[in-house]
Amino acid sequence: MNIQSVKQRFGIIGRSEQLDRALGKAIRVANTDLTVLIQGESGVGKEVISKIIHQLSARKHNTFIAINTGALPAGTINSELFGHEKGAFTGATSDRKGYFETAGGGTIFLDEVGEMPLDTQSFLLRVLESGEFIRVGSSVVQKTDVRVIAATNVDLLEKVRSGKFREDLYYRLNTVPITVPALRERAEDIYMLFRKFTLDIAEKYRTDPIILDPNAKILINRYSWPGNIRELRNVAEQLSILSEDKLITPERLIDVIPNINKRHLPQIRKDSNDFHEREILYKVLFDMKNDLNDLKGLIFELIRTNNLEVSNIKSLKPLQLRSGNVASSEYRENQDNFTKLADESVVSDDNYFVDNGTNDAPVLVEKSAYDESEIVEDNLSLESMERSMISKALKKHGGRRKEAASELGISERTLYRKIKNYGM
Repeated sequence: MNIQSVKQRFGIIGRSEQLDRALGKAIRVANTDLTVLIQGESGVGKEVISKIIHQLSARKHNTFIAINTGALPAGTINSELFGHEKGAFTGATSDRKGYFETAGGGTIFLDEVGEMPLDTQSFLLRVLESGEFIRVGSSVVQKTDVRVIAATNVDLLEKVRSGKFREDLYYRLNTVPITVPALRERAEDIYMLFRKFTLDIAEKYRTDPIILDPNAKILINRYSWPGNIRELRNVAEQLSILSEDKLITPERLIDVIPNINKRHLPQIRKDSNDFHEREILYKVLFDMKNDLNDLKGLIFELIRTNNLEVSNIKSLKPLQLRSGNVASSEYRENQDNFTKLADESVVSDDNYFVDNGTNDAPVLVEKSAYDESEIVEDNLSLESMERSMISKALKKHGGRRKEAASELGISERTLYRKIKNYGM
């Protein structure tokens, strides 16, 4: 089954390359029993990916159970997952099967697995490695055949480093990692999703769908959507039901999302990716400084080898180049060098004219020391410098993003995002 048919079957809207990559992984791994770890922010649709994997697998006719482990109390989570015996604790008036026993032959989706207590993590690891578990209050080992799909919206490796998540469990869960992109990383899909939600609501309540005016459309496309698809759906529902006018203006959007008209500019965050991005900018600045020094050296070498005279730079007058004491043949030999020098904006043809009156060789003479001039600086924006650095790295490594990312000191994912943002 290809990605497009999966989108149609499960009602998935979007054409983002990152979304297609996640769906492609889900399709390829579906017909296996490998454990999958779905990573992504809250509200991006991780449970939808888990259902796709289950429905495309050989287990599709058996039970699928989705459990938010973060919502289960620490005192009862072991009983919920693995069951308990009568009298195992106060209130255990009868034997009870847990989810792993109930879902035998099927699939269990463990959402927010990073919030699972450490003792429960050890029980889960045993299930993943051997399929064995023990009910709370029992000593009898039982077997289960369950496929586990886990999901998290936090950095599990950071939890491993802080001692809050078992390292062996992390690598056991992370057999096949799937990353679901945040909505802000799928800018091309935002309006498509919004339109789908408004049409569904209009059909459900038998009313006309709302329409965004051009400026309102710009606002929703540039908003960061911290709540991702869940937040977008809520906004579509509010506007569809509460708006008397079906044409939605920016003012109406601001009523629903007060911060939507504020630009979300980059911030310095304390993570490794941002640190590496700042390193790129520093490298660009150092390279520019070295290029400037090389250019200065070239200019002074040309002046020295051609016996040229330069006026006092501190006087801020235009540069004077004289070749009166240079033989005509030598001047002609160095004429190309002078032209190159002029092309590099060190001197301008508008500031000089050639006088062959009495000298054997032409002399460059100032037209006027008072001509108006304007200094035009190169584009020194950080964005341009970063783009230039990325372009150089890609060219150096023949377009291979992995090697270019390593050279730049950033992750391949970050490099891919920047290439896409800059349209490279």
